[in-house]
Amino acid sequence: MPQIFHRSANTLAKVSLVAAVILIGGFFLVLAGVIRAPYLTEAGVARQQPVPFSHKHHVAGLGIDCRYCHSSVETSSFAGLPSTKTCMNCHSQVWADSPALEPVRQSYRENRPIQWTRVNDLPDFVYFDHSIHVKKGVGCVTCHGQVDEMPLTWQAHAWFMDTCLECHRRPERYIRPREQVFEMRAPAFDQIAMGRELLRKYHVDSARKLTNCSICHR
Repeated sequence: MPQIFHRSANTLAKVSLVAAVILIGGFFLVLAGVIRAPYLTEAGVARQQPVPFSHKHHVAGLGIDCRYCHSSVETSSFAGLPSTKTCMNCHSQVWADSPALEPVRQSYRENRPIQWTRVNDLPDFVYFDHSIHVKKGVGCVTCHGQVDEMPLTWQAHAWFMDTCLECHRRPERYIRPREQVFEMRAPAFDQIAMGRELLRKYHVDSARKLTNCSICHR
């Protein structure tokens, strides 16, 4: 029986298969890059707010503790936002006539909360509790980044499942003494050695349990 295809067809078929694998792999790599790009995740992109609040000024400049404004962070699943009265404790005297702070004064006069733009917003199918993370020694900076360097607040990370799993798989790399949870700078000790000690001290669950789907999806 005569040969139907030329011998070069074998080479062409192999090259085509390799090219197809490369193209498909490249497509998914590009897609993954696009999905994780700041354009879509808004990580590193400052959010516009009704009032240009600067964590850099309040935290690094004035030394205000996170808990002064986020008062429920140690006891609630939500960190909470300060009431306008909290802002006016200072701003009834400091920058009292600043045009930039008129939305704050108006909110106080009308007893109506300021409509802040949320910066870190997890999907509804994800359960997250601030209080348990604080109790177990996870520093604010781990998730929120160096807010003391943010003149306007932005999301420090692209929130994908592997972002949380990175910590849940190796919690000893991240936990610190509870008294240093609200510090913005990295603790001056051997993180891994101290982390392993704190795992026992704070009764942190095993990585196997922390990576169980039911921990975050309830």
